[in-house]
Amino acid sequence: MIRSPMPKSAGKTAASEPAFTGLALVLLAGGQSERFGSPKLIAPLGGKPLALHAAEMLAALPFAGRYAVIGPQVPDLGALGFQPVPLDPPGAPQARSLALGVAAAQADGARAVLVALADMPLVPRAHIRALVAAFDGDRLASSAAGVTMPPAVFGAQHFAALIALGGDRGGASLLRGAPTLPLDPALALDVDRPEDLPRAEALLQ
Repeated sequence: MIRSPMPKSAGKTAASEPAFTGLALVLLAGGQSERFGSPKLIAPLGGKPLALHAAEMLAALPFAGRYAVIGPQVPDLGALGFQPVPLDPPGAPQARSLALGVAAAQADGARAVLVALADMPLVPRAHIRALVAAFDGDRLASSAAGVTMPPAVFGAQHFAALIALGGDRGGASLLRGAPTLPLDPALALDVDRPEDLPRAEALLQ
């Protein structure tokens, strides 16, 4: 049984959204910020740390469990109902973050996981709902400008492969050939470099 806490505001919604039953959220927030030059997830964006944009958006949805794979420089997400999963070893590549998050969800009995990135602050809640509604139990990704990317949903039959992945591409190899839902390229902005932050700020306005 999924045990991760759920915000009270989401509780009433959960019963009316059966598509979220048994669906866990894995938020990857353990990156090294090498190209940003400083811990990007605490960088201010729209008056709050970058990571809180994605986390708050996702926290309002009735996932059965929420897991945040975190590094040392991440805002506290516990109040939003996230169970912290420390990245071990610190600085490990994205595939390790994904493996740890999926393993935590699997241990709590998840039937599927939705994987999202903490450095994508502009993904709208409507897109997440559309992914969950269209998920057929196998896998489903987002796509922008012809690129397949997270947020993405994986069924439990993919957990073993996700946990066994290596390298810095996360689940990209498992999304090859997967069906996708379009995401506006502007909203798919991944804050990777310092110049991405003012772009995100402008889009928030």
